Amino acid sequence: MSSEKATALVLKVVEFSETSCIVTLLTREFGKGRALAKGARRPKGPFESALDLLALCRIVFLRKSSDALDLLTEAKLERRFRPPGGALSNLYAAYYVAELLNELTDDYDPHPELFDAADQALAALRTPCAVAPVLVQFELTALRVLGHLPSWTQCADCGIDVEPVGRVPFSHLAGGVLCKACRNRQKQIVSLSSGLVQTLARLSAPPPVEAPVWEARQLGELRGVLNHYWSHLLGHPPRMLRYLSGGA
Repeated sequence: MSSEKATALVLKVVEFSETSCIVTLLTREFGKGRALAKGARRPKGPFESALDLLALCRIVFLRKSSDALDLLTEAKLERRFRPPGGALSNLYAAYYVAELLNELTDDYDPHPELFDAADQALAALRTPCAVAPVLVQFELTALRVLGHLPSWTQCADCGIDVEPVGRVPFSHLAGGVLCKACRNRQKQIVSLSSGLVQTLARLSAPPPVEAPVWEARQLGELRGVLNHYWSHLLGHPPRMLRYLSGGA
């Protein structure tokens, strides 16, 4: 076993015994992994409460070569997650970020850009902020980094440029907008406003730009397309969606 050091976000904590727990961590250097933290539940344990859910910490762990759990040996807290004034909207949004990270990533498949995007989103949600733009910015970055970003400018079926005029057909199954010719060959089509398509194309392109604060109608359309797209990718709706204000 080799000893490794990493910066980690705590995605999940599960009790293992009276004194220990199993933690799911997203590290910048190694990707997602699960580790046994012996003594973590003791009042004066070796990790000094560094393994709170959504916390950012520096860790040292022994990486196992088999399918067995890694062994966490050290964890030093760098930032604890606390929503401003106990705001539930910020807390639920942070749980949503953690859920997507846990569902979308594979073990030991590092994506430093995704880690940084999650870290920035969680840091923003610790402050009084408009929650929806923070989530959208993170979601679009996650889709792009992991190779699931819908096509906003070219037909997802034939690849020709799609002019964003009026209402634009979009297919979750095909993975993006459609031209008029391909629309009839696809099922489960929704139509998006051309303004929304242009905004999503702009926000999806690297480097990330700050998302605007939308009006209620615009936000409803935006969340509708993203929520259905996530449900298609994951095979089920994200569990935290029901707790987010207005489905976002």
